[in-house]
Amino acid sequence: AMAISPVSNNPAISLPPDTRAHSVVHGDTLWDIAAQNGVSLQALIQANPQVLNPDLIYPGDQIQIPGGGAGGGQDASPMTLASQASGSGAIDAAGAAGGVTGDQLLQIVPTLDPARAPAIAQNLNVAMAEANITTPQQQAMFIAQLAHESGGFRYMEELASGAAYEGRADLGNTQPGDGVRYKGRGYIQVTGRHNYTEAGNALGLDLVNNPQLAAQPENAARIAAWYWTSRDINSAADRGDFLQVTKLINGGTNGLADRQAYYARAQAALS
Repeated sequence: AMAISPVSNNPAISLPPDTRAHSVVHGDTLWDIAAQNGVSLQALIQANPQVLNPDLIYPGDQIQIPGGGAGGGQDASPMTLASQASGSGAIDAAGAAGGVTGDQLLQIVPTLDPARAPAIAQNLNVAMAEANITTPQQQAMFIAQLAHESGGFRYMEELASGAAYEGRADLGNTQPGDGVRYKGRGYIQVTGRHNYTEAGNALGLDLVNNPQLAAQPENAARIAAWYWTSRDINSAADRGDFLQVTKLINGGTNGLADRQAYYARAQAALS
């Protein structure tokens, strides 16, 4: 099971006395609850360790909302910065800077469970805003590549055990157990101690000590956006060079036809 835990070395967060409970109703998402109460999404997640998957909350669930209004939770950890950095632009369906709605995502990924689409779209919008993936062409290529890599946003973790990566110095796997510990996770399967370290440092996530964090939906989108930015894939996207974008993501051109089909649908949906 994927346990949510604070990513800093601080003790478990003690909730302030003005914490209040919200009873989940049909249609609620953690993002909506956070936005309506002026707290960051990560502060809300950290205040509710009983929620093992932030994409799955059910009517009747009790969500604890940390107090302090707009200031609530902002010092909880660096993870909160993503939610605030993206600003109010990510709070509505597609964000002021453009983005993807749940309905558009279903057009791009017809196999996606409609109940999951809004939350995945929100996570993608936060990540894209944070990484400056803002034009329709950049976003269409980004979403198409992630959709292919994750089997239509179905897979958050490599199916293999990761033992094949044991001892792979090129991945930074220098300690016993690193292969399994740092197997591929997230929408683009970040793999190896080195990449977990780099992504964690960039995003304020302690992925080295909590590698399962990489398989949480919100983090999966942010890590993919970090990878995209770290290799300047926007430049190839701006040139319209989908083949080069694929090579930068994949190292080759595996699954090119499937990627192109996602891209064609993404262009149509986001144009």
